[in-house]
Amino acid sequence: MTPYGLRTEGRHEPLGLGERHPRLSWKLESARRGAAQTAYRITAAEHPDGRLVWDSGRVTSADTTGVPWDGPVLRSATRYHWRVEVWDETGAPAGQAQTWFETGLLHADEWAGVWVGRDPLSVPHAEPPGEDVTTESSLVAPPLCLRREFHLARRPVRARLYATARGVYEPRLNGVRVGDLELAPGWTEYHHRLQYQTYDVTDQVREGDNVLAATVADGWWCGFVGFDAHRPARHYGEQPAFLAQLVVDFADGSHQVVATDRHWTEQPGATRAADLLMGEHVDARRHVPGWDDAGSVDGFVPVAVLDTEPGPLVAEPDEPIRVTRDLPAVSVERRGPARFVVDFGQNLVGRVSLAVRGAARGEPIVLRHAEILDGGELYVANLRRAAATDVYVAAGEAVEVFEPRFTFHGFRYVEIDGYPGELSTSDVTARVLHNDTPFTGRFECSDPTVNKLHANITWGQRGNFVAVPTDCPQRDERLGWLADAQIFAPTASRNADVSTFFARWMRDVLDGQDGDGAFRDVAPVISVNREAAPAWGDAGVIIPWHLWRTYGDRRVLEDSFDAMLAWILHIHRHNPDLRWRHRTGNSYGDWLQLDASTPRDVLATAYFARSTQLVAQAAEVLGRYDEANDLWTLHSGVRAAFVDSYVDEDGRVEGDTQTGYLLALAFDLLPERLVPAAVGHLAADIEKRDYRLTTGFVGVALLCPVLADHGRADLAYALLHQDEYPSWGYSIRHGATTIWERWDGWTDHAGFQSPAMNSFNHYSLGSVGDWLYGRVAGIDQTPRSVGYRELLLRPLPGGRLSWARAEQETVRGRVACGWSIEDGRITVTATVPPGCTALLEIPTCDPDSVREDGGPGAHGAEPSATGVALRLASGRYTFSALS
Repeated sequence: MTPYGLRTEGRHEPLGLGERHPRLSWKLESARRGAAQTAYRITAAEHPDGRLVWDSGRVTSADTTGVPWDGPVLRSATRYHWRVEVWDETGAPAGQAQTWFETGLLHADEWAGVWVGRDPLSVPHAEPPGEDVTTESSLVAPPLCLRREFHLARRPVRARLYATARGVYEPRLNGVRVGDLELAPGWTEYHHRLQYQTYDVTDQVREGDNVLAATVADGWWCGFVGFDAHRPARHYGEQPAFLAQLVVDFADGSHQVVATDRHWTEQPGATRAADLLMGEHVDARRHVPGWDDAGSVDGFVPVAVLDTEPGPLVAEPDEPIRVTRDLPAVSVERRGPARFVVDFGQNLVGRVSLAVRGAARGEPIVLRHAEILDGGELYVANLRRAAATDVYVAAGEAVEVFEPRFTFHGFRYVEIDGYPGELSTSDVTARVLHNDTPFTGRFECSDPTVNKLHANITWGQRGNFVAVPTDCPQRDERLGWLADAQIFAPTASRNADVSTFFARWMRDVLDGQDGDGAFRDVAPVISVNREAAPAWGDAGVIIPWHLWRTYGDRRVLEDSFDAMLAWILHIHRHNPDLRWRHRTGNSYGDWLQLDASTPRDVLATAYFARSTQLVAQAAEVLGRYDEANDLWTLHSGVRAAFVDSYVDEDGRVEGDTQTGYLLALAFDLLPERLVPAAVGHLAADIEKRDYRLTTGFVGVALLCPVLADHGRADLAYALLHQDEYPSWGYSIRHGATTIWERWDGWTDHAGFQSPAMNSFNHYSLGSVGDWLYGRVAGIDQTPRSVGYRELLLRPLPGGRLSWARAEQETVRGRVACGWSIEDGRITVTATVPPGCTALLEIPTCDPDSVREDGGPGAHGAEPSATGVALRLASGRYTFSALS
């Protein structure tokens, strides 16, 4: 048994950790059955083989998911190397592993820099846009190009750059870019928290003259964000600014600090305008060679000190935005003398790198982006106000490369206009951008269309996890809608480790809560500033609970609990009859449902009950038993009110919609005697529509799970395989490579839906992904389990599938489950990580036919609703049985 995957605060070797009481975790792997950790020892030192600063001693414990740091008070800017040793179930030493973390600046008074930016007296004169400039941001002041020269008398042994911006920035040192982060510092509720980043620049500084430089663009700070026409930009400030300090350490223990101050200089560079929504305009003729390296450069003027207080700075706690992959163009088609349309074969989020060959000096090249074509041309009506247009004015070199740095677009197609000569696929590359959450899950099956559905879900997750969990990456919105996030979170955490991403975003959700306890529909709060609607505000309850169940993150539950409780009390206070009909905000209902109208108070009251239940469970976890008792009493009352108000004696839920039944069944709101009837009504509605769904955002995640859990897996699979409108398969049949916002985003009979709201990259309707992992392949955990400690492996053959399998890197280790059917026998495989147990349900018509690895009958088999249930210790297993 070996520990692996060591993490500090959920991250691998974090540089610039801001948590003063970090949690340490590791996973376990072993080929031996029954392997389990019975004890651990953690040691820590400031050097790999140096004097220990902490020795936990041997601790009898099976815990691997969150051991708190119990060493000395952490010092700023210090690297700590820690090692874990583990003992197995026999008490024997089983293995060890080591890693490190490095703290950032843990105290506000350690910041020596001040906020600097463009002196208002030196703002360049406005110039009218030329024919080559098509963006609304063309009259915005150019991004800052900042530089500071400094001298080092000798070569340092260590150097760290701590930096952030009001805007988005790219640091440079001695003519070379620093790090690989994109759109730093990301987007948070800036007035509450502004993240800073830490960079190891030891190898970039040198003895002698040096230059620290940065380019800073508007970003989310003062650029265009959201769809509010009355306030489209400048939500946080009027202009970008930069704050940084470079700390250089020498062998004799001395230090030198270079921080942002009045000695920095600035001038506009080649980037004339940059905006997240509108695009980027680069005039290569204006590039100043060597501006970011040592030596004399002309035109730079002193900066202005804009603020002497650092403000609410926090270390970045999760994985940043990065370029995670490059996609080559799959085709280039000429549309005119100098106009081409490029297809990357995949709807994605990021930017384009373009090799420009033979362009004359001053020749403009315009890049426009779109997700889909209409009659062979870009369909851009759905972008609304977002121009999504990049412009490059050539310098006249034989070969130039244009790649914008301070914008991003949602696109599959790019129109390149003004390109000289021939454009080949090798000249154009799409660069994929998103928060670099480690992808930890894999699902596949025998049906190519279902595999494509899973791929589309995954690509939608990539494209919409950019700083916050956005609703869409292309139009003038890109907001962190709460309902979308809570609906998709179970699927997201199957595909990737999103623990730190969601934990960080939850701070923005909590910051948006008002004094009465109401959350907002979006976080950070932009464009929509009303009390959250049912299912939207409930994300403030559902996501912390999900992070606890999935990752064992007790801290996020502790930090969120008071806000969770305040939300419930807010609803109760304004709805004393326990029917949520008042203070429902925009009350979106089952957003984008089709041919159905689930009553809004049915949906709202169901969520009132569900959130009350989850907060009661959270209170028990945290030992707040008096509050738990009160909440359970309230939950019983809301549940009774739901049945009394909205459920008939024949089990019919008011509105008679698929989503109405799904909410009642999934949230356990019905008396047991009415459950079969409600399932029958749900099934009848699906069958009368020839196996088509009507669910919108709220209902779709519940559809297949509820059907499967109530004996109608046949209907769940019928919906999964459906390729007529409306269905997942319909969009795939028509070329979708991501999940669409609407079932009817484009149809044969009506063409495009209204461009007012029609994204072709929107993950909400892809929330079925959780079911693919959890029931089709079979990976789940028992209701009482946390962090997959007690696995519930329930593979569910059905539909057109002859096999399916999935695997996940959970917080405890790798879990896998799969099945295949051949010649009348089903084979089930399972992997259970050390320290975990599993209840494996094998679907078989003959329990006595169960065999393990071709050997004798399985021992300890118990009858189950689907066949046979086996209790397993850790290890790898293969069973077969008659199907």
